[in-house]
Amino acid sequence: MRLRVLICAVLSMLTALPVLADSGSSAFKAGEHAEKQNDYDTAYQAYKKAHDAVPGNPVYLSSYLRMRFYAASQHIHAGQRLQDEGKQDDAVAEFRIAQQIDPTNMEAKGLVHRVDEQVQQAARAKIAPPAKEEPVLAQEAKDAAGPVSLDFKADFPVSIQMTANVDVIYKTIGKLGGFNVLVDPEYKPLKITFELKDVTVRDALSMLSIQSKTFWRPLSSNTIIVAADNSGKRKELEQNVMKTFYLQNAATAADLQEAAGTLKGILDIQHIQVTPELRSLTIRGTPDQMILAQRLLADIDKPKAEVVVEVVVMEVSRTRIQNLGTNLPTSVSAQISPGGSSGGGLNLNSFGALGANDISVSVGGASFEALASDSNTRVIQRPQIRVMDSEKASLKIGDRIPIATGSFQSGLTQGVNTQFQYIDVGVTANITPYVHAGNDVTLKVSLEISSVTGEQTIDGVTEPTIGQRTIDHEVRLADGEVNLIGGILDDTETKSLSGYPGLSKIPILKYLFAQENRERQEQEIVFAVIPHVVRTPGITDDNLKMVDLGNANSVSYRKVTAKVENTPAVPPQNQPQPADRPAVAAPPRQQITPQSNQ
Repeated sequence: MRLRVLICAVLSMLTALPVLADSGSSAFKAGEHAEKQNDYDTAYQAYKKAHDAVPGNPVYLSSYLRMRFYAASQHIHAGQRLQDEGKQDDAVAEFRIAQQIDPTNMEAKGLVHRVDEQVQQAARAKIAPPAKEEPVLAQEAKDAAGPVSLDFKADFPVSIQMTANVDVIYKTIGKLGGFNVLVDPEYKPLKITFELKDVTVRDALSMLSIQSKTFWRPLSSNTIIVAADNSGKRKELEQNVMKTFYLQNAATAADLQEAAGTLKGILDIQHIQVTPELRSLTIRGTPDQMILAQRLLADIDKPKAEVVVEVVVMEVSRTRIQNLGTNLPTSVSAQISPGGSSGGGLNLNSFGALGANDISVSVGGASFEALASDSNTRVIQRPQIRVMDSEKASLKIGDRIPIATGSFQSGLTQGVNTQFQYIDVGVTANITPYVHAGNDVTLKVSLEISSVTGEQTIDGVTEPTIGQRTIDHEVRLADGEVNLIGGILDDTETKSLSGYPGLSKIPILKYLFAQENRERQEQEIVFAVIPHVVRTPGITDDNLKMVDLGNANSVSYRKVTAKVENTPAVPPQNQPQPADRPAVAAPPRQQITPQSNQ
């Protein structure tokens, strides 16, 4: 009974094997089709099904692991885009899908953990008890004010035609804009002619400072002070503010120093403190420098591009051996033993009594051999390397063999001590990618293929002979483009003939008197690389815009203003002036005309 049950179980397993194999094959083909369509989720599910059906298939396993990485990365990038758009819930859903697909993906795990922490902090903030009264110094530090900015009560378009001292024109513009104007006591205003048409109050203030070689800085939201534009007065009157910038993509202290050098060189910021532990820059400068520093750091603090380089190494070897012919004896030996005696020597009297039974002749055996063998070997390796832009990645496939580097003998021992060094034998690839705009990748590839080709004995020590083939080149590829570096082919043919001299040269009949051995070995190694860009710096159109920095003597920030519509210099008759626009009394031959938007 037990035997019958066992037989049924074995038959059931044998019946199920073809079904599982067919299911895995169909799922694998479906995955390949989905991968060609860039449908990574469907391809991942199909490869997973094929791997689950036939877990021992290495092709199914490698495709499943590769597509698991691609599918998870696709969801992470989608989540990051949604997070940038402010769609927090949708971004969290994408991160969780990526974590479910690839639980080993540390990036997805970190993003999910960060979001969970934010949710928990928000929940704790709602139920947290009232905070204890902080020390006075800490509270004052929290209450530290930011830079003072001028609040333009009215920033309408105006037309101004005046010939007067600079301080008078400043105060006139101040009345139009609704702010007070103070003048540095050391400044001696000059008389100038100032004419503008259809400009805002803010622009009129900036243009007057350029024409009169003065500068102004806000003292409060409704008061400014005017002084001569020179380095001494700027150092004395300009505001100084402090701000700490935390760089998200600076990996080393050298990256922080490079960012600090950029700020010093472009924006002339002299006070920068680098904190490598926090990856931060603490900057002291004018408010305009801070605004422009924020803009410049947003342009240069970008993540490095990352590339997954797929390396395909295929080795095909073929050996063909053919042995044909007769292996004839090449030596004959004779022995003389008078009277069957096997000991002692012969004397001259013994030769007279020699008979046929006293002489024995030994002839070696002969054999005919006809043998042909043909063997093929195919080895495919397909590792993947993820590497940052401009960073070097190394791949080694093979063995480490010992090489004798020296020997010595101490006075206390009889033996010789030999020192060995291990060297790598196999395939060694060094790859450095450089990512360009448009996801093109320049690969700097150094490939070395080495193998043990023989042995040689030096001073009683047997050393291996190592053959090497090296390729160094650079190539520019598109994302996903296959680059076949080259097929390295070894073709060795050996032919030997052993037999009787003369007779071994006769065509066809030579196989009766000789043996011919032929051996041919073919070995080909094909090496290909396929780059896949998985992360880009994320350069936007805003990063490519030009920004006004003022002039060579001072860095200043100019805010984008709305375009002013052309309006008549004099309002139409019988139309009252707006009540909120001050009337300005001007001396003769000076005209100040506030304009109304029609």
